Amino acid sequence: MEVMAASVFSAIIIFITVFSMIRVFIIAFKRKEITLRKFIIFTISSIVTGLIIASVLPFVYQKIFHYFY
Repeated sequence: MEVMAASVFSAIIIFITVFSMIRVFIIAFKRKEITLRKFIIFTISSIVTGLIIASVLPFVYQKIFHYFY
């Protein structure tokens, strides 16, 4: 149960961070500070990285809680 709660709350924080980064990329694209290609690459890499980290978190937390309990 602790693993699930920690994973859910950490995933929420990760997704909030990813969406904030996407907003920054949109602002930079509108100001012509980055090109369309960089905007797409940065956005996709942020989403993929966030999904990978959020999917690995339960296993990491399970190992950490296993050492403590």
